[in-house]
Amino acid sequence: MSIVTDLLARPGVVAAGEYAYRGDRFSYRGVLSEEHARMASIMCRATTMSAHMEGAMLDSIHSGNRLYPPRGWLVRGPIHTICVMANVFCLLNHTQGSVNDVVGFMRQNLGDIPHDLI
Repeated sequence: MSIVTDLLARPGVVAAGEYAYRGDRFSYRGVLSEEHARMASIMCRATTMSAHMEGAMLDSIHSGNRLYPPRGWLVRGPIHTICVMANVFCLLNHTQGSVNDVVGFMRQNLGDIPHDLI
């Protein structure tokens, strides 16, 4: 099974997908429209690149701060949370599922992905 399929099987996950680090393609499954999934993949790529840049800047100021390279990020809203690790994203309805469960699953499966692809 793919990581996207596995994520969709978790309680509360309503959509999941992958995006290319180059930004030229994406794939997804779930309740998002094609246009919303495209927008989500662009946002995830841009935010991931920003997190890496900020981590590198902090590392240059204070080497060994353990914030670089970042392994992922999330943004929590009133009902939904977007979770990103490596080049995989998922949209979670956190009233129906656990952010900790999803992030733990993503860390277990994606936490060792080399960061030099970004």
